[in-house]
Amino acid sequence: MSDTERARPEVIRAVPVRHPGRWVAAAVIVVLAAMLVSNLITNPNYNWPEQWRYFLSAPVLNGVRNTIWLTLVAMVGGIGLGVVLALMRMSPNPLMRGTAWVYLWIFRGTPLYTQLLIWSAIGALFPTLSLGIPFGPEFISFSTQALVGNLALVAAIGLILNEAAYMAEIIRAGIVSVDPGQQEASQALGMTRMQTMRRIVLPQAMRVIVPPTGNEAISMLKNTSLVAAVPYLELTFTAQTIYASTYQVIPMLIMACIWYLILSSIMMVGQYYLERHFARGAHPGGGRVRIIGGAA
Repeated sequence: MSDTERARPEVIRAVPVRHPGRWVAAAVIVVLAAMLVSNLITNPNYNWPEQWRYFLSAPVLNGVRNTIWLTLVAMVGGIGLGVVLALMRMSPNPLMRGTAWVYLWIFRGTPLYTQLLIWSAIGALFPTLSLGIPFGPEFISFSTQALVGNLALVAAIGLILNEAAYMAEIIRAGIVSVDPGQQEASQALGMTRMQTMRRIVLPQAMRVIVPPTGNEAISMLKNTSLVAAVPYLELTFTAQTIYASTYQVIPMLIMACIWYLILSSIMMVGQYYLERHFARGAHPGGGRVRIIGGAA
């Protein structure tokens, strides 16, 4: 045997690392999934024909429309009022800051269901609402019962006021995330505080604001089920009225869950594209950079 052959190292036999835990976990998941599918198919208590019979019925579709309407109104109103509260929280005026803080403290510190119950019975606290001079003449006065009688309005007001408290903190976090130097530079250019907020701060803050706002919108879709406290005929309350006469409790509630899953899935897709739109300038290659007077 030559010296060259004697010095040659042995061939390395690479043995892949075994992960028995992964195979065990995968087997457990497959077994559980098979059990779930079998239960969904063979368990007669789901009563799938009954669910399909009501899935596209007029009362259920009306409940779906009311749920979508409440979600849109609550989010639009909550975002609008949330912007005002966020600016108040950041105001140099201590009275404005204190007022916004008290509002957030009340509406974030009490349950939404309890707030809706209070709004549905607000007539017991304020029989009439009036506008005028304190301890003086009243210019406008009307019965609170007229307001409470409009269940859609009561439900919308309760959701808007609650959502505004959460949106105010989300918007404030987005505004704070923008470098303060940009605000100083815009003010040096002669922009007012509102111009700086609208043209400089908010467009950059949207990248931080949009993701939690999307989560809030999906949560609001589900929170509309709480307006049964009013009561208002949204999706869950409609399912309750149906199973109150058919006694098919589980099938009707599962049918409502399927509708919620469909609507929330659509909202998740919209949230994805909205986030991608506002994040275009945050990642390399996310968008084209145009140089004035030159080529892009």
